[in-house]
Amino acid sequence: MVKNVFFFFLVLGWVSGGRAQYLTIHVDQSGSSDFKTIQSAIDSVPSNNSQWVCISIKPAIYLEQVTIPYHKQYIYLKGEGNEKASIVWESRGSFRSSPTFSCFADNIKVENLNFVNSYNYHHKAPAVAANVVGDRMAFYDCGFYGVQDTLLDARGKHYFKRCIIEGAVDFIFGAGQSIFEECTIVVNVGKSRREGSKGYITAQGRSGANDSNAFVFKNCNVTGSGKAILGRPWRPYARVIFFNSSLSDVIVPYGWDSWNYANQVDQLTFAEINCYGPGSNTSKRVAWEAQLSQEMTEYFVNITKFIDADQWGHHGR
Repeated sequence: MVKNVFFFFLVLGWVSGGRAQYLTIHVDQSGSSDFKTIQSAIDSVPSNNSQWVCISIKPAIYLEQVTIPYHKQYIYLKGEGNEKASIVWESRGSFRSSPTFSCFADNIKVENLNFVNSYNYHHKAPAVAANVVGDRMAFYDCGFYGVQDTLLDARGKHYFKRCIIEGAVDFIFGAGQSIFEECTIVVNVGKSRREGSKGYITAQGRSGANDSNAFVFKNCNVTGSGKAILGRPWRPYARVIFFNSSLSDVIVPYGWDSWNYANQVDQLTFAEINCYGPGSNTSKRVAWEAQLSQEMTEYFVNITKFIDADQWGHHGR
């Protein structure tokens, strides 16, 4: 049994096409592996770790809260096989204490895992499935499932690729500087028990005119049930961009909501570029929807420019 990780190893070729070398430890609920829980595997990684550790997780439903503290960097959480392992918890409360999964550390990669907060399936209240706080984090083929406040993309540069994010109310929110590429955004207004109400996909939290953060949805698919608004501002300089994405008829014609900032809409940057599908008709959009120049569009959708992902060493999958 691996109780503590005190090994040094070399990481080579993490970028796509290379072959990486790193220590791997295993999680299996059967008890036949290194650890039975994901949290105990994370706890085994030394504080201030500077070398990659892969935590390989057997498919199962793990009923636990999982936290990666700020002093445990360079962790690679990887679900094994074609069937995703799911981390499930039922909790509400503060954004810091209640999420099913919280990551405060920098330099983290997560692949082939589901994160579920099941509280909203029985109640109606904010219930976070994942709280993403660290810098230089990447998620591949992951699922985030909830109803209200599913994914708190709090701060830092993040990359989500081929992920599924499901919810009804403000279910992608925060002040992260993030690109969501080839993701499926699923509106589930019916689960919110808000009969006849509309959903809200994003509630972005950019606070100042000089803040660099934004949510960028690139080549995504927006689908689901009920009706939803693309976004409303959590903070006065909110910035959300949908680029080259499929928008189903769940999107209401006016598209966006000013929420508490009706008198400050000139500070908001809500934009759609080259989108398509029955929900992409912009003829009835709010008058203050932003029009971005080609130069600005190219900046936001460029992984290298907007989130500096070429410096991470693990984004190119």
